[in-house]
Amino acid sequence: MPHMLLIIEPVGQRATRSEAEGRDLYAQMMAFGEGLAAQGLLMGSQSLSTVATRLSERNGRTEIVDGPFAEAKELVGGYFILDTEDRQQALAIAARCPAVSWATVEVRHFAPCFEG
Repeated sequence: MPHMLLIIEPVGQRATRSEAEGRDLYAQMMAFGEGLAAQGLLMGSQSLSTVATRLSERNGRTEIVDGPFAEAKELVGGYFILDTEDRQQALAIAARCPAVSWATVEVRHFAPCFEG
């Protein structure tokens, strides 16, 4: 059962770290991902930048808005896509994610948009 771990960080948190601190946290996350891959659980992962663009269509017209977005309090800093047996396994893996100490790790399963 595929699950996604979303790493949700407070906006601006990255700017409070030194480059060395940022590199250390990134290395921790990479090691976490490598461990999941070695167990055959990792389907994909990626770190995301803080730069974003939003697109929407209203009245037949596409609107494009470049970030940063002032109203945002959080940003999705990255994700892991896992091939887990069930939700409990996904939650157990999320609890071991290094990001739980500086961000929120949100667990979601994959489902069609008409399902909850």
